Amino acid sequence: MSHVCRWLTAVMCMWWTLKGFALAQVVYPAKPIRIVVPFTPGGSPDVLARTLGQKISQAWGVAVVVDNIAGAGGTIGADRVAKAVPDGYTLLMGHVGTLAVAPAVYPKLAYDPVASFSPVALVAKVPNVMAVHPSLPVNHVAEWVSYLQARPGQVNYGSGGNGSAAHLATEYFKLATQTLVVHVPYRGTAPAVADAVAGQIQMVFTGAPAIIPMVKAGKLKAMAVSSSKRMASMPDIPTLAESGVKGLEGFEADQWYGLVAPAGTPVEIIKKLNQITNESLSTPELVARLQSEGASAAPATPQAFGQLIQSEIKRWRPVVRNANIQSE
Repeated sequence: MSHVCRWLTAVMCMWWTLKGFALAQVVYPAKPIRIVVPFTPGGSPDVLARTLGQKISQAWGVAVVVDNIAGAGGTIGADRVAKAVPDGYTLLMGHVGTLAVAPAVYPKLAYDPVASFSPVALVAKVPNVMAVHPSLPVNHVAEWVSYLQARPGQVNYGSGGNGSAAHLATEYFKLATQTLVVHVPYRGTAPAVADAVAGQIQMVFTGAPAIIPMVKAGKLKAMAVSSSKRMASMPDIPTLAESGVKGLEGFEADQWYGLVAPAGTPVEIIKKLNQITNESLSTPELVARLQSEGASAAPATPQAFGQLIQSEIKRWRPVVRNANIQSE
């Protein structure tokens, strides 16, 4: 009899466990969702996370909190998410820097961009905009390159941190044009842009959402965009590839952003997050909002996003090596 009781108890426990797990999937999300942005407020990842978070919150009726955890080129915030409970309530607004560039820049990276995360959804692709202080006597890329070549080591540029997407894009530009511009790393995009506006540094080459408002206000002068095509929102800004400058033929160095969750997050939760993200990205108002900031929605499956991350790791590793980009 005791053996039967123990067997029945075990069966009941298993049943309740499975029922609880299934119920958890049905009611997800049952509490606020946190999206970690591994940079200071105001940059492209922050703008995109808040825009998307608002749509998810409206659709699901739960709060979506954006938590800015900056430092070390975005790797501190990424590591926090990698070590978080894999329950779908802590996500990372990852980007090319934290998920593709960091492995080459930080030899002792605390997380593995592939093994530590479960890809959720690619969110957007964002061209980098190269902008300079309005006081500089340059109006197009050819003049800017000549200006830099005549002043090796005398011009400064800012980025959101060592190994950030802006850092990488600018070093790529320097290699292509054989120019020497001094890197000034910041703890995020916003302070770098603020110092460029103030004239403390002469150039920034970072995501369009952080640059476009300053360009429209006349506080920065746009030289070019990093994409293969001009931005629909600001078609008067040429691409670097069409500048006619030697070395910039075919130049492309866009940023991309996407949600990832800690590895081990249940597949059903990943599917649900992917679906709501893609649905949000397809709404006319969000498409228009992204385009107004120079970004383009890029809905994709978790599998496709995972493949992008792996291919980008391979793409940028030689650029990091050739530019001798090292962790601080």
